[in-house]
Amino acid sequence: MNRRNFLNSAGILTMAGLVNTNQLFAQAGLIDKVGLGLFSIPNMLDKDLNGAFEMLSKIGFKEIEPFGPYPFSTEKARTSWEAITPNLGFKGSGYFGKQPAAFLATAKANGLSIPALHTDFETLATKMGPLAEAANQMGAKYVVLPSIPAENRKNLDDYKRTAALFNKIGAEAKKHGIRYGYHNHGYGLQVANGKMPLDIIFDETDPSLVYFEMDLYWTMAGGANPVELFKKHPGRYKMMHVKDMKEQKRFAGDGGDPSQWIAMFPYMTSAGEGVFDLPTILKTAKQSGVDHFFVEQDRVENPAVALKKSFDYLKTL
Repeated sequence: MNRRNFLNSAGILTMAGLVNTNQLFAQAGLIDKVGLGLFSIPNMLDKDLNGAFEMLSKIGFKEIEPFGPYPFSTEKARTSWEAITPNLGFKGSGYFGKQPAAFLATAKANGLSIPALHTDFETLATKMGPLAEAANQMGAKYVVLPSIPAENRKNLDDYKRTAALFNKIGAEAKKHGIRYGYHNHGYGLQVANGKMPLDIIFDETDPSLVYFEMDLYWTMAGGANPVELFKKHPGRYKMMHVKDMKEQKRFAGDGGDPSQWIAMFPYMTSAGEGVFDLPTILKTAKQSGVDHFFVEQDRVENPAVALKKSFDYLKTL
């Protein structure tokens, strides 16, 4: 082989290597492990936990996020849940009638890890020991509050007191080797007396004690800009609920009442099939420090199809 042919061959090999490397990065994608918030498929979990987890595994999901109440949750939490379930159309939660070890074993058998548990305010405030024990058993790093009780968010002073309580809960969680996170709903996103209530929670909580999970759908329905929030609070958001909206809609009120949330369910759709600029939002989320991305389509119809659409779309990014 003469020198020219050698250099040409070497160049081709080098370019081939670059192409393969580029393909490798492209295959890795923006989101390595796509997760699912189990609030998406409660009826399936009630009927056949293993079958539901097998479906998630077949689609390609790698993480799941359970929601409470759990057997160790406070009586108040369980009673409140029983009161709202008729409007939701299902009753199951937590481990869906399984023992914790059996629930975990079923998840592991289907290649699903559990990085976070959703639970209620009172359980976080009064039962951190049992909650942390459950989180550690499941391998969960975060215990997350999905919503602030109505009596704790009536005005800006309430939000200040809530922020102080968040710091206490976060400190207690840290003692038990886990992290506390807050998942937003649509309330607290509208400016009142020159201040957005959510900013109070950010400003008055310790970043080493209180972390955040953005629910994209409720953030948009509440009138906030997710990209601006990620840029304004780098490192605070560690998790995200990924959803899309068929057409841009806002809450009828301030987003503070469950009836307003339920009224928004019909506008939810698979990721990539709605109006959200998901490539920009998710790229910014990743740059901001989000580690866990959970698809969540509340009470989704035909989950095997709808959730696969979301998963497939996210893996194209």
